[in-house]
Amino acid sequence: MADVLIRPTGQDSEQQRPLAVEAHDVVRHFGATRALDGVSLQVREGEIHALLGPNGAGKTTLLRSLIGLVEPSSGTIRLRGVPSEELGYRGYRKLFGFVPSGDRSFYLRISGLENLVFFGRMYGFKKARAFARAWECLRAVGLKEAAGKRVGLYSHGMQKRLSVARGLLTDPVVLFVDEATHDLDPEGSRRVQDLVADAALRGTAVVWATQRLDEIRGFAHQVTVMDEGKVRFIGTVPQLMAISEIRRYVLQLEGRTSDGATLVSAASEVLSPMATVSPAEDSQGKNCLLDLKDGAVLGEAISVLTAAGIRVVACREDRSGIESSFLNLTKKTDP
Repeated sequence: MADVLIRPTGQDSEQQRPLAVEAHDVVRHFGATRALDGVSLQVREGEIHALLGPNGAGKTTLLRSLIGLVEPSSGTIRLRGVPSEELGYRGYRKLFGFVPSGDRSFYLRISGLENLVFFGRMYGFKKARAFARAWECLRAVGLKEAAGKRVGLYSHGMQKRLSVARGLLTDPVVLFVDEATHDLDPEGSRRVQDLVADAALRGTAVVWATQRLDEIRGFAHQVTVMDEGKVRFIGTVPQLMAISEIRRYVLQLEGRTSDGATLVSAASEVLSPMATVSPAEDSQGKNCLLDLKDGAVLGEAISVLTAAGIRVVACREDRSGIESSFLNLTKKTDP
């Protein structure tokens, strides 16, 4: 499928918030491998911009380029309109926070408070300011009571929240988040998302890299889908969902067949002109997967089943619209 680049419409440009992050035509080579192939990105203050893509898509390389750990082979990166090379390391570093994917970036034998004070001092804070800001961030992420506890005794979720606290230490213009929830349970993931969403409400621009399709709905304002180092889509979550029409459903069936055939086989026979029907897992012959053929619509298929004495008592999409669009854009198919 061709790349889909969509820009939001209907907004008065004078009312839009300032651009916090701009990447233009960024290319990065690692030997013969082209990890980034002309990637462009814009993120405004107060916006959560999701970077979506499979392993090897280029998300982490782009993030590392944006935070200055990797130098692009070509292209430009700006924070608040200033080219990164003009800001200098210390000036550039003060403008952003970073939440890495792993936990091995803290000193486990000292407390959460001591870790944040240490990093605050690295960012150039005076001692009193480093302590004050560390306490503010610990309170913000719900770790005030654990401030004096050694980080090695923190749970996995607590360490993730401490990572968010460290990312917010400098009250950054931009917060870069790399796969922050990929190994958290749903409650832990939601808590981290809520912390990041609160930062966005205060005006921080957020670049959120993830493989988890389920977490961007109702969370991200904009989405960039990457694959093989290229941008395949830019737009909103509803725009992403709209590019793929849902054609596959799971139906729960009720009824009787006159010849002893299963409901699924009977449904397959009557729907053969318009759909492919196969048993769903653990269905015991009553649930089926319905794949609509080109030109067929769900309502018509259900009407045909009803006329044949087969009732549809439940119906749901086999996969979400986001997942369908993602698989389409990244050329992934079912195994």
